[in-house]
Amino acid sequence: MPAELAGQTGGLVHLHWLILITAILALLQGALYRYVALRNITYTRSFSLSACYEGDEIQLVEEIANRKLLPLPWLRLESLMQAELRFGKQSNLTINSGSQLQNHKSFFSLMPYTVITRRHQVICLKRGVYTLQTATLTCGDLMGLHSVVRTYKFGDDTRLLVYPKLVPIQAIPLPSHSWLGDLEVRRWTMEDPFSIAGVREYRYGDPLSALNWKATARSGKLQVHNRSFTADHTLLIWFNCDPDPLWSMAHNHNRLECGIRYAATLAQYAISRGIDTGFGSNGQRADCPESEEAIRISSGGGNDHLETIFETLALLVFMNGITFEEFLEQELNLGTSERDIVLFSCSINPRVELLLERLKSRGNVIHKVFLEIEAGEEQTSLEIDSAAGDQTPGRAAR
Repeated sequence: MPAELAGQTGGLVHLHWLILITAILALLQGALYRYVALRNITYTRSFSLSACYEGDEIQLVEEIANRKLLPLPWLRLESLMQAELRFGKQSNLTINSGSQLQNHKSFFSLMPYTVITRRHQVICLKRGVYTLQTATLTCGDLMGLHSVVRTYKFGDDTRLLVYPKLVPIQAIPLPSHSWLGDLEVRRWTMEDPFSIAGVREYRYGDPLSALNWKATARSGKLQVHNRSFTADHTLLIWFNCDPDPLWSMAHNHNRLECGIRYAATLAQYAISRGIDTGFGSNGQRADCPESEEAIRISSGGGNDHLETIFETLALLVFMNGITFEEFLEQELNLGTSERDIVLFSCSINPRVELLLERLKSRGNVIHKVFLEIEAGEEQTSLEIDSAAGDQTPGRAAR
């Protein structure tokens, strides 16, 4: 009996030592992971494109690397994204979506000197600017006794611009689609007195000031400067962000969003045909929310200029830095004249109408496009009123 008791006592001592050693090892490995786990861990994320259009599918590329000998048994990666970016289904990724934000959570492990690259398919549902602001990485030891957290911050180089969706130009019921053709032709009807493209023989009616005496002496016949032609009219697209007081905020927002698509389409169509185009609005840019200055892009052409307009339309928020009346008063003070102007607006009050008449008296041709959405329809029906027309609902006049 004493031998059996001694054996049991010895077994308990061994068990106590085993428990003690296990506890010490657990504390040591916990301390090791606490101080070393996140060393030489790198994490990067970026969009595959810097700009795209509504409805386009792009990729969000993530790369996480463990550049040390110690393996990481578990890691948890969490981040917040805007709800307008729809992610495709993917293993090891849990998404909890709200009306404005969505929370992404994923778990994985990393062996020593391992790099994991993940590519998420993302559909851009709405125009705007999207940034990858922060991501939180949590990892711990084998027994889950200790965990450490690191937050990664990303700069503006991860910004994604989503341009408005372009629609067929025929979907914009302008007073007459031939008006754009007339504008394109009218660009080349005025000679530029400062641009000389050679010489030609004198014709009846040419002014004597156009004579090129050196060419005349060489040829023995009267020669005059051959002037090239320059642009006469340019196109300005104006966007009124003032809401219609007769409609709800949500309805006004939908109408303005449709107007943004039409403005982008018109700008692309005009610039692609060599028509210098500008843009102006009383709204604000998302990257300058406190600004009280109107948005103005002077007339120009080329792909770079078009991208500037698209960027502005992507960033445009329907918050008024100034009223549209103030915008028009500034245009009068700037001396805006001899322009073809397309105005997108939900409504126009008498004061704005008076200011538009003053602009017309300076040689501007103004086409007013009233935005409207029929119940149950996604497309926008427009009521058009041009400079010489009336405001009869449903009519398009020039």
